[in-house]
Amino acid sequence: MSVTTGNNYLESLLQGQPQPPAVPLAWFNELRADAVDRVGALTVPTTRDEEWRFTDISPLTRIPFQPVRSAVQLKPADIERFALPEAAACLVFVDGVHAPQLSFNKTGVVVANLAAGVTQHDSTAESHLGRHAEFHNNVFAALNTAFLYDGALVVIPRNAAVAAPVHLLYVATQTETASYPRCLVVAGSGSAVTVIEDYVSLRDEVYFSNAVTEIALADNAHVSHVRVQRDSGHAFHIANCAVSLAQASRYRSVSVALGARISRYNLNVLHAAEGAECAIDGIALIADNQLADTHTCIDHAKPRGMSRQLHKCIVGGAAHAVFNGKIVVRPGAQLTDSSQSSRNLLLTGKAHVDTKPQLEIFADDVKCAHGATVGQLDSEELFYLRSRGLADDAARNLLTYAFGAEVIDRIPVASLKRRLEQTVLARTTRQP
Repeated sequence: MSVTTGNNYLESLLQGQPQPPAVPLAWFNELRADAVDRVGALTVPTTRDEEWRFTDISPLTRIPFQPVRSAVQLKPADIERFALPEAAACLVFVDGVHAPQLSFNKTGVVVANLAAGVTQHDSTAESHLGRHAEFHNNVFAALNTAFLYDGALVVIPRNAAVAAPVHLLYVATQTETASYPRCLVVAGSGSAVTVIEDYVSLRDEVYFSNAVTEIALADNAHVSHVRVQRDSGHAFHIANCAVSLAQASRYRSVSVALGARISRYNLNVLHAAEGAECAIDGIALIADNQLADTHTCIDHAKPRGMSRQLHKCIVGGAAHAVFNGKIVVRPGAQLTDSSQSSRNLLLTGKAHVDTKPQLEIFADDVKCAHGATVGQLDSEELFYLRSRGLADDAARNLLTYAFGAEVIDRIPVASLKRRLEQTVLARTTRQP
């Protein structure tokens, strides 16, 4: 599989990249070949591109990332601190490579490595893989799709309810490597599942994680999706997630960005049928010189849809947070009910945030609202806490923690919520 491109960075990523093992499915191989062609036609975005004007990823292009050539053999003890006791299934990937010795599935539904599962669930995979996360104009999604092989495949049958969460754990171990995590979740009609997408690192190394997730909900399906990015502070993390909602389906998402030197998360939710609902919450907690960018688009293409979004940023040091949230109401999508809130807390004079909530409404019988705030801690709240005996630092830490805990509290997995609350408390306590 060869690629010809004038972009030196893309050439460096693809040079020496081993060809993925063959899969005996024509459509699968055609999908990969199509993505390779698109990589050859695309370029890396710069701040001259409108969608990237606040996010300079040029530091990413100056590091000669290499493909993962051999999998690191981890032991269960190596990842024990990331285990979720509530999980009924766990798929572990080490530097993007499936680790079956660390994985398990007690759900009775399909939670499998994509390479094997795609042949066993051919028609389901063909209907959804590469169909929701658009890669023809997205170079990072195209790169991921070009080398499809290992990844997470979760298929929930019609009317099945998986009470315990499914944990997808992506572990980074090697320096200056590029990996391409992939996830496909298909929830059948009337089904329910909670999926935890978790990115962690064993060492504070420089690496590049380029992830793509696709989630398809059939009629009346319910999916709760928790995404935690706690990569190395020197890492680069770019991710694309696309969600398709059928009639009366419900999607709830909580995303948490803590790690990476530069991170970018694109979340696109399509209300493809009438009466779909989504609730999207997110928080970025960053410091030092980190940059965390979140771009979301909620596309109300059909009537009677409902969406709620709350995104928060806590920015310390000389860090930079970006939030761009777009809500689109298509012609004919009457009786849409949508609201969006962007709330941002700056902890230092050098902290910086760019926030841009957007509404594009092409229907007249709708109820839509959005708002954005950027500021520091409330002086009256600080005065109240100090008047009750708290020292100034303690009062500031408490208010900062409470600001972030509102989003963390919406995570439906107790052990993960508790750990992240501790992380937020530790991070806010040591902020300057």
